[in-house]
Amino acid sequence: MAEETHIVKRAIIMAAGIGKRMQPLTFETPKPLVKVNGVRMIDTVVDGLRKNGIEEIYVVVGHLKDQFFEWARGEPGIHIIVNPYYDTCNNISSLYVAREHLGDCIILDGDQIIYNPSILDPHFTLSGYNAVWCEGETNEWLMDVEDGVVKSCSRTGGSHGWQLYSISRWTAEDGEKLRRHLEAEFESGNRQIYWDDVAMFCHFEDYKLGIHEMQNSDIIEIDGLDELVAIDHSYQSYLRNAGNKPGTAENNGGINQ
Repeated sequence: MAEETHIVKRAIIMAAGIGKRMQPLTFETPKPLVKVNGVRMIDTVVDGLRKNGIEEIYVVVGHLKDQFFEWARGEPGIHIIVNPYYDTCNNISSLYVAREHLGDCIILDGDQIIYNPSILDPHFTLSGYNAVWCEGETNEWLMDVEDGVVKSCSRTGGSHGWQLYSISRWTAEDGEKLRRHLEAEFESGNRQIYWDDVAMFCHFEDYKLGIHEMQNSDIIEIDGLDELVAIDHSYQSYLRNAGNKPGTAENNGGINQ
């Protein structure tokens, strides 16, 4: 039997994180509002959503939140949600405060640069993540997929698997399930995990997850100052001041950012 086609009705953008790996730049500007070659990262995300007809957009903020209110002024369809836990909890707290909007939604980070808006296509069959085939070694989360269904995920990476990216779609049914699981974990005190842990590890057997295939040239996740400077040389002075080490992956919206 063919899987039912679902359509994304709303988006949740995670934008509450402190952005530790981009300090000192993020002492003054929240990471999603950092301009890369003249364009704020979050603007590429919002533009990509709108090009796919996704107009109902919730942005979860925390660090330097007033700048997001200023940014959103006059922007149609943008709703700001404040995460009061952003500086004491990991990013499970950001999705927890936005949990009422999880049905038929796409969840993504605000600190990505979307080069190919088609990767935000609102049509999908199974809940799950955007992914890129990874032939060589990676230390990013890597999924084993059979017949379009995720069978397992490794936090420590590996090779010959599908690298998980922080863009995911959730059906109404799975969104309700995710809401209940978020409440169970967060309210029981499990607050130092990524929200992705909830479905990928804590309650994996309760979901049937698929993937949305894309290419690594479709998107850039900038994790540290060194990666930012490689794309936009105008930030070279920040790199010198920070004595920055190579960045590692981060999810936007928690104390560990």
